[in-house]
Amino acid sequence: MNVLGIETSCDETSAAVVTNGTNVRSCIIASSRDAFSLSGGVIPEHAAREQIRSIQPVIDQALTQAGITPEDIDLIAVTRGPGLLGSLLVGSVTARALAAFWKKPLIGVHHTLGHLSSTWLTEMNNPQSPIPHPQFPMLTLSASGGHTELWLRTSHVHGKLLGQTRDDAAGEAFDKGASMLSLPYPGGPSISQAGEFGNPLAFPFPHPLSGEDTLDFSYSGLKTALKYTLRDLPPAQHAERVADLAASFEHAICAHLIDRVSRALRHHGDVREVHVVGGVSANRRLRTMLSDVCGDRPVRFPIQLLYCTDNAAMIAAAATFLMQERPPEVALPFITAASFPYEDVFQ
Repeated sequence: MNVLGIETSCDETSAAVVTNGTNVRSCIIASSRDAFSLSGGVIPEHAAREQIRSIQPVIDQALTQAGITPEDIDLIAVTRGPGLLGSLLVGSVTARALAAFWKKPLIGVHHTLGHLSSTWLTEMNNPQSPIPHPQFPMLTLSASGGHTELWLRTSHVHGKLLGQTRDDAAGEAFDKGASMLSLPYPGGPSISQAGEFGNPLAFPFPHPLSGEDTLDFSYSGLKTALKYTLRDLPPAQHAERVADLAASFEHAICAHLIDRVSRALRHHGDVREVHVVGGVSANRRLRTMLSDVCGDRPVRFPIQLLYCTDNAAMIAAAATFLMQERPPEVALPFITAASFPYEDVFQ
């Protein structure tokens, strides 16, 4: 089954063709992220305007790269939310128009389910791309600029939310921290680069929610701690200590994620695999620290950094799994919205 996926939830415009839910035949991403480096974040109206310009060329390129025509497409999948409403509507309206014109079924996919499905993506022409063999139940940490959650999953489209952020997401903390350190947007890569040779224990940032028996996350306190650390540090030392500051802040963000994973594994001993998805899953310090708490359990990340960020291949994969496990109700009409409750992730 060939699925055309379309993803426009934030500042990316992406289209992909995925076969049988795992084999990526093409994945094209046009991003306006560089345009937002000066503003320190996405400007929704500007992002939507760029997506209107990009959406059809991106879809055409995805079909060409996959070597197929619209007649070869069996299903169209599009992100229905959550995200920036203007951006979501660009993708949704385009997908609805193509589905009607090409006479193809259409499925709306929750953005989070897309990320949860990204670890099963392989590449047809890449001999090193692993063949996915799901080992449920599994624990999945999903962390990006818009969300930070911990999921216990019993199948591709069944699971339970164990914990979520109470305030800032992990990626959001990276972005705000980078801004305070005068580092460029997006914050995750810039903080990692700045702190590569810094001392991660130079500044003892607090451990969020350490006194609570919970699997929730909280990052607003770390942001405040960095603010006060910079306030109390002599201005002349800001530049010379930026490597230590960045390394310590990155370590604190990752340590909080690792602590929640470790706690969840103690509560759910039957977990067979640990997956990490979303933009923060690309962080090298997080990957290194995670291996120390998972024991003999396999730890799976998306096979490329491309699939850690927002992309249409993960939306196509999620739609395939929905069709396999929940036909025919998944092909019912859907709404596009900026927010959805977590109960709707697997719908």
